[in-house]
Amino acid sequence: MVSRNTICLWYDGTAEEAARFYARTFPDSAVGRILRSPADYPSGKAGDVLTVEFTVMGIPCLGLNGGPGITHNESFSFQVATDDQAETDRLWNAIVSNGGQESVCGWCKDKWGLSWQITPRVLTDAIADPDPAAAKRAFEAMMEMGKIDVAAIEAARRG
Repeated sequence: MVSRNTICLWYDGTAEEAARFYARTFPDSAVGRILRSPADYPSGKAGDVLTVEFTVMGIPCLGLNGGPGITHNESFSFQVATDDQAETDRLWNAIVSNGGQESVCGWCKDKWGLSWQITPRVLTDAIADPDPAAAKRAFEAMMEMGKIDVAAIEAARRG
């Protein structure tokens, strides 16, 4: 049964592939019920996967194979708070090496065009530093990065 509040993500026939990738990659993630279309529809045939219920880090999602008409953009993203460089590297590299694309300031896109912010907690803490000069240094360091470098953020914060 679909959760009362579920994020619906549009795919072009690849919702099941995406859900299985997320379940393998992120903790507290799983693939649930897969519904097949009972009849032909504009972008598919009877029996094709129509929807996939899944969770990503505990967030209920529904993958809808709606066809090529709509694509993801940066106005929606998953923000993943990481605890250290190893976790940051693992998640970033999993997304990018699976057909994804690097971006800036900790952002990347998966092969389906969905945006992810892989954000070490060190970065969030540094930008919120009560010392405005330390926060500014950390922020400016981040602005030069693709994948976030925890050691570089810590060094910038210290000055």
